[in-house]
Amino acid sequence: MRRFVLVCLCLLSLGSLCAQKSYKEVVGRAMDCVLKDSLAEAETLFREALKMDPSSARNALLFSNLGTVQKRMGKTDEAIESYTMALNITPYATAILLNRAALYLDKNLIDKAYLDYCNVIDLLPENEEARLFRAYIYMQRREYKEARIDYNIILSKDLKNKTARIGLAMLDQKEGKYTAARDGLNLLIEEYPTDVSLFKMRANLETELQYPDAALLDLEEAVRLDSQDAEVFLMIGDVKLGQEKKKEALAAYEKAIELGIPRIELMEKIKQCK
Repeated sequence: MRRFVLVCLCLLSLGSLCAQKSYKEVVGRAMDCVLKDSLAEAETLFREALKMDPSSARNALLFSNLGTVQKRMGKTDEAIESYTMALNITPYATAILLNRAALYLDKNLIDKAYLDYCNVIDLLPENEEARLFRAYIYMQRREYKEARIDYNIILSKDLKNKTARIGLAMLDQKEGKYTAARDGLNLLIEEYPTDVSLFKMRANLETELQYPDAALLDLEEAVRLDSQDAEVFLMIGDVKLGQEKKKEALAAYEKAIELGIPRIELMEKIKQCK
C-alpha cells in the first residue's frame, strides 16, 4: 500500500512538473511569435497558457502581453478587456493603467481614460505621460484652470517640455491671452523651425487676430516644409476666402482635395468661391 501511495505521489509530481514545463514552453513560444510579428498565433498561445494555470499570479503579465498583442492587431475592445483582467490581479500596475487609458482615449471614452490617468498620478506624481494626457482631457472638458496646473507642474520639472509649452500656448489662445500665446509660439518656432504644426498653430492664432497676411506667411513656410500637408492648403483656402480672393481660395481647396481631403467636406467652401 505504501509503495502504491509513493508511486501515485511520484506520478502526481511528474505530472505537475510536465504541466509547469508545458506552461513555460507555451509562454515562450508566444513571446517568440510576438518578436516575429506572428500576432494571431501569439494571441492563441497566450490564451492557451492562461487556461493552463488560471489562478497564477503570473497571469497579470500574460494578460498585459495579450492586451498589447490585441492592440497591435487593432482589437481595441479585446485589448481593453485583457488589460482590465491584468489590473484585477495587479491594480497598481501603472504601465498597464497607461496602456488601457490610451485605448480609452482612442475610443473617446474620456471619463474612463481620465480615471486611469488620475490613478497613475496618485501612484506616481512625477509621471509625465499621465499628466500630459490628463491636461489634454481637461482641455477637452474646457477645465482650463486644471489643465494649466498640470502643464505647470510638468514645466516646473522640465522647463523645455515641448508638449506642455504647446499646451499652454493653446490654453492662452482659448482664454484670450493672445500676447502670451503668440510669445509662446514664437519661442517654440525659434527652437523648432522645421515643425509644421507650430506654423499652423501660429497661423490659426493670426487668423483669429485678423492678421491674414501674417497667417499666410506662416502657411507658405509650412508648405515649403511639407508640400503634402492637406490641412495647410485648407487653411490657405480659408484665409484667401476671407480676403475675398476666391480664385486663389478655390485653387487651395482643390489642392487640399488632391492631397486627400474628401471633396464633399469642402463643397460649401467651394460654392462660396464662385
